[in-house]
Amino acid sequence: MQASGQVSKAADPATGSGGGGGSPVLVSLSGIWKFFGGVPVLKGVNLDLGEGEIHALLGGNGSGKSTLMKILSGAYQKDSGSLSMGGRELSLADPQAAHEEGIYLVPQEPKVFPNMSVLDNVLCGLKYKQGDIADRVAAYAADMGFEGSLLEPASALSIANQQLLEIIRGLVRDARVLILDEPTSTLTFKEVASLFERMRILAGKGIGIYFISHRLNEVFEISDRVSVLCDGVIVLSKPKGELSAQEVIRAMLPQAESEANGAAAADVGLRKGLDSASAEVLRVEGFSGYGFSDISFGVASGEVLGFAGVVGAGRTELAHAILGLDPFASGKVFMKGAELRRRSPAICLAHGIGYLPEDRHLHGIFLELPNLYTMSAGILERLGRPFVSTRREKALGARYTASLRIKVSSWAQRSRTLSGGNQQKVVLAKILAADPQLVILDEPTRGVDARARQDVYLLIRELRSKGIGVILISSDLPEVIQESDRILVMHNGRIEAEFARAEFDLERITARSFGLAGQAGLGRLA
Repeated sequence: MQASGQVSKAADPATGSGGGGGSPVLVSLSGIWKFFGGVPVLKGVNLDLGEGEIHALLGGNGSGKSTLMKILSGAYQKDSGSLSMGGRELSLADPQAAHEEGIYLVPQEPKVFPNMSVLDNVLCGLKYKQGDIADRVAAYAADMGFEGSLLEPASALSIANQQLLEIIRGLVRDARVLILDEPTSTLTFKEVASLFERMRILAGKGIGIYFISHRLNEVFEISDRVSVLCDGVIVLSKPKGELSAQEVIRAMLPQAESEANGAAAADVGLRKGLDSASAEVLRVEGFSGYGFSDISFGVASGEVLGFAGVVGAGRTELAHAILGLDPFASGKVFMKGAELRRRSPAICLAHGIGYLPEDRHLHGIFLELPNLYTMSAGILERLGRPFVSTRREKALGARYTASLRIKVSSWAQRSRTLSGGNQQKVVLAKILAADPQLVILDEPTRGVDARARQDVYLLIRELRSKGIGVILISSDLPEVIQESDRILVMHNGRIEAEFARAEFDLERITARSFGLAGQAGLGRLA
């Protein structure tokens, strides 16, 4: 069974022919389907890897590429389809089974035990005989250009050397297939060049490498073949030399591109637009910190400012630093002209900044408490002193349960038992109860159903109409285009581009999200 739009092996010989130069197929994924909660995430995916091939796997956020690689590495189990290596079908019940078959995933964030030595980190969980095992590890470390002693604590390692430690773990387990998930996201240019050199050495020894990245320039530099996943379907798979960056970007765009651009264009006439004299509610100047650098922007009253970018662009890190959740290195934050020198979520809320976190379970909601407790948490002092007025608290709950259409059985219902969409609305109620002047929405529709998504959009428009500024951070680019008055695109921790509403174009914004300088820069990079 093949999903509509998927590039089949017959239609595209690269999909089934192994590595560059026609090398033998090392591992084959055929007709892979995966469902979560009855929703298909992978739809009959076919994908091969050749001996000595570096195969880049691209796709937008939520395209299914991480799910596919987790199936290959044993972390997830497929619902249908087959995995094979050397013509032999594989059954991978867990990562240990994948290791035994020579498949190893190097995660984006290296998993190290900081208080253990490098050598113990490499050998942890491995059954081995004493003897020359340390010499084997030392030999791999030398081949990989690992800098440092194998006997030093892993806490002393740089991120680059932690990544090499992960690769050495795979090599000691006789890996023939390595999966590198965003390995360059935290590396310097020099470290990236060194990593690519090591990848070429491994490929030269016949090891196949799946390379997941959001950086097109790196993909065209290191890969032999490029495959693109979009909405759980392989829509493009070709040797690198037959591709241009523009072709790859277009393959990653959702099929609803025309509808999204059309809706955005139609909506221009429906909204009045921002008065050039609108008061600026938030101003950020020269802001730098972990994951972002030299950020400056403002948000006007009644403006929806969208932040676009791929995973790792620095958008959430920026929001956390503005709110005081994370430290920052330099810069200033002003709210209605007054500098906020000391910041925490509570202080920011008191100054009119509400925040809907990306991870509502971790930062937004009391899962094991009645839903009403979350709604009222930000304004307890307004509900009575020294004791909270139950009557006023319930009145607050009734107001937002009605206005946000939150489905609860009672005020005592634990938040954990609510649907994802209703949990999100409970957190939104907490924010709105504090009468904010600016709201930061980080992935507001993640994990919610279609009806709840529309309710969120209606709320954003209502906030705009009331003169409340909104920062909308979302990995759903059509969503950002549909709801924003202006869009800032972040790439590698910096503002890459700014688009006024009349300039919104899905392809151009996607290109800038990947660090490409617009249409003029969308030619062949290889």
